[in-house]
Amino acid sequence: MDKPIRILVIDDSAFNRQTITAMLEGSPGLQVVGRAGDGEEGLKMAFQLQPDVITLDLEMPKMDGFSFLRLLMARQPTPVLVISGYATRENVFKALELGALDFVAKPSRTITPELRTIQEELLTKVRLVTQLRMVNLTDRAARSRAGGTMSGAFSVPPMPVSQPASRKDGVAPPRLIAIGASTGGPPAINRILVNLEPTLPVGIVITQHMPTKFTKAFAERLDRTTPWTVREAETGDAVTAGCALVAPGSGSIALRREGGQLRVEIMPQQPDDRYVPSVDRMLSTAATAMGSDLLAIVLTGMGGDGGRGVKAVRAAGGRNVAEAPETAVIFGMPQEAIATGAVDEVVPLPSIPEVITRFAHRK
Repeated sequence: MDKPIRILVIDDSAFNRQTITAMLEGSPGLQVVGRAGDGEEGLKMAFQLQPDVITLDLEMPKMDGFSFLRLLMARQPTPVLVISGYATRENVFKALELGALDFVAKPSRTITPELRTIQEELLTKVRLVTQLRMVNLTDRAARSRAGGTMSGAFSVPPMPVSQPASRKDGVAPPRLIAIGASTGGPPAINRILVNLEPTLPVGIVITQHMPTKFTKAFAERLDRTTPWTVREAETGDAVTAGCALVAPGSGSIALRREGGQLRVEIMPQQPDDRYVPSVDRMLSTAATAMGSDLLAIVLTGMGGDGGRGVKAVRAAGGRNVAEAPETAVIFGMPQEAIATGAVDEVVPLPSIPEVITRFAHRK
């Protein structure tokens, strides 16, 4: 019989601790081994109990979730699943950069019985630890503590390409980069953009699996922390050089040529979409629009979104890159893409900016 997944629950609300515990222990193979009401107590219990995974509230007395993550990842790297309200979504991305595996959004900031609505997502993500490459999560957290992203990052970002006055105007870029990711994706995408010259003659579209209310905050954080202009995509947006568009959680990016422009349409879930936002839909429509001038990149993530898309990219003459297992936090998405036989290169995360730059400048 397999050993149960041992979980430590940290939340300053007794009601939330009890509710989360009941949700977890109601599922076979999961065991709550401890409950803590603040970060200080939680850290002691983490060192003592050595759980397989920790659920963490970020706003707590004595020691907040950020301090907890810094100390935990420095001394005893452990998978952490943040449980956070929509009102504090900016904090979620900071936690992911500090080494948290993923997050589950609480339906409201206050204590309510609605917390039960997250049960299915919570159970799925807790079970992710069986697929997790913890060494990669630890490496990313160490880079965040060091205050950098990787060697070779420019200290003073060059001036970005000047943007049209309206997001609806602009000439299509000579080449397009389409990036898809799920679990472990936000820090990986940040790392790529930080190390990528915004003066390159490429536009970028990004599909990151994430709830609706978080994608806008994710785009805004990328816009602030990287040299690229980054926005959440809207129907009618023009894709231009020096700009990155992030798919909203409510729909998928689809791309179409319109004269000399490349435009985005946000599509609601279609019958054949396995996920929303869909990496497959982004890649397949980008392949039709860009042909051989498309580079598709499949990063870390659970599941197989992107597998169909890379086949469409290959058929249209574009190139496909998958993140290598040694850097992917969860190898599911890259693995499925590679299994199609349509991937041209399998590349560790630190080398992906170089691959993009080479593609942008090819003759």
